[in-house]
Amino acid sequence: MNNGIFRPFFSSRGFHSSLISSHQSFPQNLDFVLHSTSLSDALQHHINSENPSRGQNIHSHILKTGFVPNTNISIKLLILYLKCNCLRYARQVFDDLRDRTLSAYNYMIGGYLKQGRVEESLDLVHRLLVSGEKLDGFTFSMILKASTSRGNVALLGDLGRMVHTQILKSDVEKDDVLCTALIDSYVKNGRVAYARTVFDVMSEKNVICSTSLISGYMNQGSFKDAGCIFQKTLDKDVVVFNAMIEGYSKTSEYAMRSLEVYIDMQRLNFRPNISTFASVIGACSMLAVFEIGQQVQSQLMKTPFFADLKLGSALLDMYSKCGRVIDARRVFDHMLEKNVFSWTSMIDGYGKNGFPDEALELFRKMQIEYCVVPNLVTFLSALSACSHAGLVDEGWEIFQSMEKEYLLRPGMEHYACMVDLLGRAGRLSQAWEFVTRMPERPNSDVWAALLSSCRLHGNIEMAKLAANELFKLNADGRPGAYVALSNTLAAAGKWDSVSELREIMKERGISKDTACSWVGADGVY
Repeated sequence: MNNGIFRPFFSSRGFHSSLISSHQSFPQNLDFVLHSTSLSDALQHHINSENPSRGQNIHSHILKTGFVPNTNISIKLLILYLKCNCLRYARQVFDDLRDRTLSAYNYMIGGYLKQGRVEESLDLVHRLLVSGEKLDGFTFSMILKASTSRGNVALLGDLGRMVHTQILKSDVEKDDVLCTALIDSYVKNGRVAYARTVFDVMSEKNVICSTSLISGYMNQGSFKDAGCIFQKTLDKDVVVFNAMIEGYSKTSEYAMRSLEVYIDMQRLNFRPNISTFASVIGACSMLAVFEIGQQVQSQLMKTPFFADLKLGSALLDMYSKCGRVIDARRVFDHMLEKNVFSWTSMIDGYGKNGFPDEALELFRKMQIEYCVVPNLVTFLSALSACSHAGLVDEGWEIFQSMEKEYLLRPGMEHYACMVDLLGRAGRLSQAWEFVTRMPERPNSDVWAALLSSCRLHGNIEMAKLAANELFKLNADGRPGAYVALSNTLAAAGKWDSVSELREIMKERGISKDTACSWVGADGVY
């Protein structure tokens, strides 16, 4: 071992003073200290302590005295460095092990995973397999954890299935921990059917597996399957209730069920936490039921979570989407802490509810008075407010400041918003010039914005050009574009062209999307 690597930590005097201060019962006798049992006990003490880094002095003394530690002491040194988050030194101890046991591999693999270094952990797994050592349940569990990583590691999606195959071939006990890790791996990689297979063969279903499977079903829209698993879960907890509430809250069709589960969990004496409130407020936003949102807010004010930044932002977003801008601003003003998302939500709320001046005033205030740096979404909200109010000059100024002041590269959504801003104001030639000078090829949203403006102002020729470009990009996926062009032609009395366009739509099997409206009255939607 290269002893120099440890010199920054080590001095013999430091070793004695550290050991004595932590272990008054250990005598200052070198022979006793170097006894393997005493060293093992001393290392274990530091491993279990709140400040394990003090135990590094023990390793310093081992190196200086030339003492050759046995495997037990070496593994404890490895654990010590992992507890100190010193992966470099832990790997040095691991590499110098004469007998690399399975437990040593497991500790080192776990250390890499804890710090998100998935590739290094999988490299060690490969070395372990090459050595001929049989993997145990703990090793398999850690590989499955690696498979849920979002890092740029090849074949992570198939890793869970490969591990499952090896588990079935081995004599490893298929306990709850291993099955839970396997289900979690399948769910997070979008293979819910495989997860259900594992779940069904488990002798005892635990709430963690149920929660993971419910989340998987909810993410793919299988609400009935999620509800079935939930009903069969006997030992329910807040987390499994949250999985149901959050899953239902994401769609308008099932958002009311989210509120029903929220009520049921409290009837069963489960107290909502931050995640619960966030999902329920989201359901109220989806349903546009501010009255229920007010009741949730009242309940929230009686908990320690009332000052939470995430919940404050969710509340003001909910009120904004329900058209209750004054209520949203009241929440905003009473927030003890605000971030860029809070400011953006309030700006967006003003803009979408017809208060562009207030939106732009807040946009300026966040930058000048509070020195909050806007992000891409903030700029989009400000541009949208300008578009709805026809504030072209202000919109241009905001758009140009993105790159000049904040070095933010506009996305296609920003370009589409600028085209909409110019088009609504009747500046179609300027909008066309803006589109043709874009640094990137315009996408379908940009052309759709131009087509909509052409329809608004009856510019048939430009509408045809925009529609043709739109159809080149997405001939079948934008039925609204055909309808917009048809309406533009009809408004100009070009009925022959309208008939021709509708024949084309029939040939391509394109039909106008069915529209629907819904209102709430007395709790019925």
